[in-house]
Amino acid sequence: ESAAMAGSLAMLVGGVYLLTPRLTPFLPDRRLFIFLLPLLAATFVIFWRAAYANFITQPTFQRRLLIIGAGQSGEALVNALGAKDRREGETAYNIVGFIDDEPDKLNQLVANVPVLGNRYDLLNLARRLQPDEIVVAITHGHLIHPNLFKAVLDCREMGIPITTMAHLYEDLTGRVPVEHAGHDLQVVMPINRPASHRLYLAVRRAIEVVVALLGCLQLLLVIPFVWLANRFSAPGDLFYRQERVGEGGRVFNVIKFRSMIMNAEQGTGAVFAQKNDDRITPVGRFLRKTRLDELPQFWNVLKGEMSLIGPRPERPAIIATLEKEIPFYRVRHAVKPGITGWAQVCYRYGVSVDDSLVKLEYDLYYIKHQSWLLDLSIMVKTARVMLGFQGQ
Repeated sequence: ESAAMAGSLAMLVGGVYLLTPRLTPFLPDRRLFIFLLPLLAATFVIFWRAAYANFITQPTFQRRLLIIGAGQSGEALVNALGAKDRREGETAYNIVGFIDDEPDKLNQLVANVPVLGNRYDLLNLARRLQPDEIVVAITHGHLIHPNLFKAVLDCREMGIPITTMAHLYEDLTGRVPVEHAGHDLQVVMPINRPASHRLYLAVRRAIEVVVALLGCLQLLLVIPFVWLANRFSAPGDLFYRQERVGEGGRVFNVIKFRSMIMNAEQGTGAVFAQKNDDRITPVGRFLRKTRLDELPQFWNVLKGEMSLIGPRPERPAIIATLEKEIPFYRVRHAVKPGITGWAQVCYRYGVSVDDSLVKLEYDLYYIKHQSWLLDLSIMVKTARVMLGFQGQ
């Protein structure tokens, strides 16, 4: 699938590039060139992907990791590496073993990885195994023993890079490991933003106002068709207003096209919507799959209550429950909620507290790593969801 996407992208780039002779006549515009350029581009990309899969992912090219800490965090990291390998069909890392001070774990397997020694063995093991990187997976507020700290510094002075479980986990999954953050706020939220971040926010807000205005114009064009479809399939209100929690915990009314039957929550109160929820109308199912039910939220963006991209706003009653069940849940209110977001394009529709935890990890990753590149990636993925009728 990845190779097919890469080949398609190469064809697209080649096709776009072929338009340049119209704007720059000095470039060649022969028919042979027109056919060869996208073909060569696609061939090169597919060849590179095949070479990468068959050569660069071989053990010689894999990064050898030595993990300090065979507890829950170390095991979670190994599982994340395994999931990435299964998902991508290739192995970029080779875990040579664990270092752990618990005597019962010595020479045992943890997540199918051997525990090779304790803190006193770290330096000798590093010299013998020559790992490309050492990962410190000691979290949950546990302190590093002075002897272990000294050994880690010795390894660093040998030229071996040192990283943390949280940092590598984020790179592997695009999520923040909330359950392994302990009391370290730097894991779950940005502490010091660079000065350029204020410029990013200002420019982004200006772009959002323009896009929201265009979205509201599009909304006016769509309203008659949605009204007519609802009129015959599920008579009732066209719009659905509902209280949601936004930036700083402030409550506002989000606006959506109604996609459920009237009084859908009468007798149940606030509950998670299910994937095949029988309260969703036929028209509403189409609106959800195409994400068109979110179109009225451009008005919320224009008012400054929402952004185009950010964590999806939740209802106060659900927030109250999740804040008790999930650590650091309030951190997602550090930014404005969005029409789409990193969690929405990376994870399925949430129907439980466990799903909400995973989505929070994605949301916190976005909050920590906000950038133009990440925003562009989310918009492209959102377009794929809409065009592929994958919304829920």
